[in-house]
Amino acid sequence: MKIGYRTLKTAVGTALAIAIAQLIGLHNFASAGIIVILCVQVTKKRSLETARARLAACVVAIGFAALFFAVFGYHPWTIGLLLLVFIPVTVRLKVNEGIATSSVIILHLYAAKEITWEWVVNELLLVAVGIGVALIVNMYMPSAEKQLKEYQRIVEDLFRIILKEIVRYLRTNELDWDGKELPLAAEMLERAKTLAMRHADNQLWRNEDEYVRYFRMRERQLEIIEHMLPLVTSLTYTVEQRMMIADFIDELSDAIHPGNTADRFLRRLSAMREEFKEMPLPTTREQFEERAALFHLVRELERYLLIKSEFRPKNEPEKRRWPSLG
Repeated sequence: MKIGYRTLKTAVGTALAIAIAQLIGLHNFASAGIIVILCVQVTKKRSLETARARLAACVVAIGFAALFFAVFGYHPWTIGLLLLVFIPVTVRLKVNEGIATSSVIILHLYAAKEITWEWVVNELLLVAVGIGVALIVNMYMPSAEKQLKEYQRIVEDLFRIILKEIVRYLRTNELDWDGKELPLAAEMLERAKTLAMRHADNQLWRNEDEYVRYFRMRERQLEIIEHMLPLVTSLTYTVEQRMMIADFIDELSDAIHPGNTADRFLRRLSAMREEFKEMPLPTTREQFEERAALFHLVRELERYLLIKSEFRPKNEPEKRRWPSLG
């Protein structure tokens, strides 16, 4: 049986909150533990959002309870009527995550058969202790940096394999690749994005979304690669420009990493495009069709590189905007 960090924090926090509430003499002190269980979330940012919602909803609940019990008395049907009004209000105020906690507070006041300042303070302190302890224990989150770097390495290796297979086909016309790296790259990117967003939500005092931007950038590049593959397999090896593009993609595949290499390759792609213009025109229909497909392939490579060029890692200076090669 494996015990995760969240389970451990919930258990410790629940015991601690109950102990504190009991120590300071609060009524219904066990409810502080329930609040901890509800407030410990998967990320720090999520915990803060949940805590705000629960605190706001509890304040609203106390106000509604004071009004409804004073007007209609302490009856079971009063609870039902109160919830019929209270729940839509919390949804409207966008604090509906606090419904469960607030319902506990309402039932405490119902059981007490009175609403005095002593009871109001008691319930607010219960909420404060529960939320406070939950936030404290949730301040520790295991770092996802190592796993994110590993996802980064796996994705880049898969991209490298895919591009090498494109190069092999351009040079040899051999098509025995099963393409398994494509769905695997998509799966890795989905996992990586989920973890990266969780990592970003655990950075409360700084905007740390570099990994999120990186994996979204690679996801867009993967879509470009998928567009390139039908173009590549439609070629029939009749023009010399094909080998030039193969050499270009081969070098590009060896330069896949988080840093900025796009600008250098965009310059090379532009120069190669100008070189194509100086070469003899096609003399047969097959050569013309292949030249057209290669032209389209160059445009897809441009899009691939521009996507990377827009990505700026932390501490890297702003990059120049590259005009379209067309």
